[in-house]
Amino acid sequence: MRFDRVAIASVGYELPPHELTSEAIEDLLAPLYARLGLHAGRLELMTGIRARRYWTGPVRPSAVAAAAGRDALARASISPEQIGCLIHASVCRDFLEPATANVVHAALGLAPSSSVFDVSNACLGVVNGMVLVANMIELGQIKAGLVVAGENGKPLVDATIERLRTDQTLTRRTIKGSIASLTIGAGAAAVLLAHRDLVQDQRRMVAATVRAATEHHQLCQGGDAGAGHAPQDGGVMSDTNLEMNTDAEALLAAGLDLAERNWGDFQQATGWPSMDRVITHQVGRAHHTALSERLGFDPASAFVTFDRLGNVGSVSLPMTLGLAVDEGFIEAGHTVGLLGIGSGLSSVMVGVEW
Repeated sequence: MRFDRVAIASVGYELPPHELTSEAIEDLLAPLYARLGLHAGRLELMTGIRARRYWTGPVRPSAVAAAAGRDALARASISPEQIGCLIHASVCRDFLEPATANVVHAALGLAPSSSVFDVSNACLGVVNGMVLVANMIELGQIKAGLVVAGENGKPLVDATIERLRTDQTLTRRTIKGSIASLTIGAGAAAVLLAHRDLVQDQRRMVAATVRAATEHHQLCQGGDAGAGHAPQDGGVMSDTNLEMNTDAEALLAAGLDLAERNWGDFQQATGWPSMDRVITHQVGRAHHTALSERLGFDPASAFVTFDRLGNVGSVSLPMTLGLAVDEGFIEAGHTVGLLGIGSGLSSVMVGVEW
């Protein structure tokens, strides 16, 4: 997919106020560590994640997603009435029905003529939503669109810690599937896209490429989205099974293979043999290092947030992009690659001339 008329007008985000360190998690898991002979510090050593952030008390995804949306609108010269499409793209959502996007749409006071719907695709949801909105703008169907996401990983982390503390049958081998759950954080992000005529700073979307490897859908699975079950206070839509199991090693290998295939398509679509800046989905140190080696980009060109925010699901890539802009890492004139990937497996890569 190539674009001529689409620009990123702004990126908004909300950072939760509370920090939970890997050290604090290990303090809670001290009985398990003692029983299995594990050494403190291994969680940060394995993942590169020092801390992740969480909201104060129970939080609805729609509430924090709307806050990020307000931030994105405040950063741009585009009014709520000009938004022709609102997509909510989190893993977390308020309930099974209606779509959480309806709650956000009402909270932001957007036009009744706008399209309103959810997109769900694990950690890739926001990037998928960006491409959908970009295509609508390119086709002349709308002038601007907003993609929002609000994630709250605290209930999953709490449930994982409790299970690891109380299940006396666990071994060094069987706890591996739960480690990824301990890396999950919280946050909210919003990406406002618009026709280039409405945006003073171009930030033009150049192209996007997609690849899937759905034969690996079993490598990371979480929760049972059973209809008729009430949502958790923390914003997880089903209370049937608040658990995620991940084969991290196999997922990393399959994800790198998929990313490499999409990378070739991306370079061809953009015409860029390399780029000035890279923003990836933030999983952890092993993924970041292996991805840069496999794709051949300079690690110094990539902005990193996993060390302080953990893996924030669909919010991870757009919030990292927003922080990279605010902290001066991305500047006007840079070519920027947004390299998205989500369990399932799917990959979307987007090129932007900032």
